[in-house]
Amino acid sequence: MTRFTENVIKVIQSIPSGNVMTYGQIASAAGSPRAARQVVRILHSMSKKYHLPWHRVINSKGEIGFNDDEMFFTQKMMLEEEGIKFTSKKSISLDEFQWKMDDHDLI
Repeated sequence: MTRFTENVIKVIQSIPSGNVMTYGQIASAAGSPRAARQVVRILHSMSKKYHLPWHRVINSKGEIGFNDDEMFFTQKMMLEEEGIKFTSKKSISLDEFQWKMDDHDLI
């Protein structure tokens, strides 16, 4: 496993309940600001093995990125159960719910 992958896993595991982070934000915190697509790959392949709170990761527009209806509604339901409110069918206010890691929290 690469150092970047390890860092991504740590960042995702640290997202508190009731908060979200974007793919790009996670990539930056893990040390590679242009690797948002790698974060997607890591989430897809390692969420179960590392018990990642995958549902707390959204796109840079503050939206759920799934096109699949079942996965979309699963993610939305999980976020709502944590107290996250949607501003539209698929949008979340990043100003209100985006978690910004403190400098001492960065990998």
